[in-house]
Amino acid sequence: MKNLRRDFERFCYRHRNKGIPNLMLFIALGTAIMYVFMMIDPSNLLYSALCFDRTSILHGQIWRLVTYIFIPSDSNPLLLAISLFFYYYIGRAIESSWGPFRFNLFYFTGMLITDIAALLLGVNATVGNLNLSLVLAFATMFPENQVLLFFIIPLKMKYLAWVYFALTIWEVIAYPLPYNLFPIFALLNYFLFFGSDILAVLPDFLTRGRGRKKSFGSFFTQKKQKPNPNWASGYQSKSGQKPYRHKCTVCGRTDTDYPNLEFRYCSKCKGYYCYCIDHINNHAHIQ
Repeated sequence: MKNLRRDFERFCYRHRNKGIPNLMLFIALGTAIMYVFMMIDPSNLLYSALCFDRTSILHGQIWRLVTYIFIPSDSNPLLLAISLFFYYYIGRAIESSWGPFRFNLFYFTGMLITDIAALLLGVNATVGNLNLSLVLAFATMFPENQVLLFFIIPLKMKYLAWVYFALTIWEVIAYPLPYNLFPIFALLNYFLFFGSDILAVLPDFLTRGRGRKKSFGSFFTQKKQKPNPNWASGYQSKSGQKPYRHKCTVCGRTDTDYPNLEFRYCSKCKGYYCYCIDHINNHAHIQ
């Protein structure tokens, strides 16, 4: 599984610049335009033609499987503007770290899972759960990043993730079948792309035992294996001519081929594994 994850990350890196750049900008603009049309047309004719409707989809109106992502999730213009800016902000940050290809894959995979879940469970799909998966993705990649909630309240992203997990548990308990299963399907995309990395956003008391075990093992590992500053002196780049000191475990770039690229070592991986700045916060930890 770890090798599969690593191959997937390398595949995404090789195709990093493919896909739709600034995807969240187009979605935010499309949602804003949709909101204007809904305000102009009291009959909501455009809304009726684009919203997710299981019966209409089964009768051939397959465009509804995509167009519902442009349906505004809030009727209040101020709250809608704030939410669109927030989702654009975190989506842009994730895309900058992953590249357009992987971000597109993440968002459209979530949309596909949402479509399948809504069709199977007989519920109406909305963009709300899909966009909330972006919050979890951003919180996992940047748990200590602080945002201003409603432009006023400073809040770390990992705390927003806790709130989302709590609300999901409440929905599973409070909602009747099959509606309580839909929030779980909405999380499948997140689990699929992040796996064990979700531990980065869980409260400490849930991972305390795991953390102690890892710290205990790391203590003896550091005692037995001291870092060697010349450990990479025997390695060579792909050309077979230039030696290097640092090589990214994910993408294979070296400090010889890319002298201005920053490299770091991951404290969560078992051993001395080096990663470039693009993958230090975005890789499968080696245990």
